[in-house]
Amino acid sequence: MSGLAGWLAAAFTAALFGSRYVPGMWYETLSKPAWTPPNWIFGPVWTLIYITMAVAAWLVWLKVGFAGGKMALGLFVFHLFLNAAWSYLFFGLHRPDLALIDIFALWFTILATGLLFYRIRAVSGLLMLPYLAWVSFAAWLNFALWRLNSGQMLIGLGHRA
Repeated sequence: MSGLAGWLAAAFTAALFGSRYVPGMWYETLSKPAWTPPNWIFGPVWTLIYITMAVAAWLVWLKVGFAGGKMALGLFVFHLFLNAAWSYLFFGLHRPDLALIDIFALWFTILATGLLFYRIRAVSGLLMLPYLAWVSFAAWLNFALWRLNSGQMLIGLGHRA
């Protein structure tokens, strides 16, 4: 179980960094699509996702260790960086454009990680699917927010004109 604690700590370290950058007033003033979920839904969904992604990594680690899972677990750790960076780019810098680039890279790393995990331990790959689905939705929302508000933002500054 100590291995699981380590993977949970890694996942929630990314979450902790990302949680420093919250929606705030800037986000509240953005034009949003009608299908934007309420802010309260993000916390519970992300908590469940961080737990399932950590369990997926832990199961891979249990089966093959770091040596046998170097590529899969290395990509998993890299994806945590992209995950944490999104909140900073979107909410911290107010740059939906840069956040959109980040979330596309994140999506591909989740897909690649899930495929690598699946080859090692099928259940680990399957545990990454809800995360991939959620990030797909989040990418679409990020895109919609960028499109709806890009005319109101100064290029390169991310601040409302």
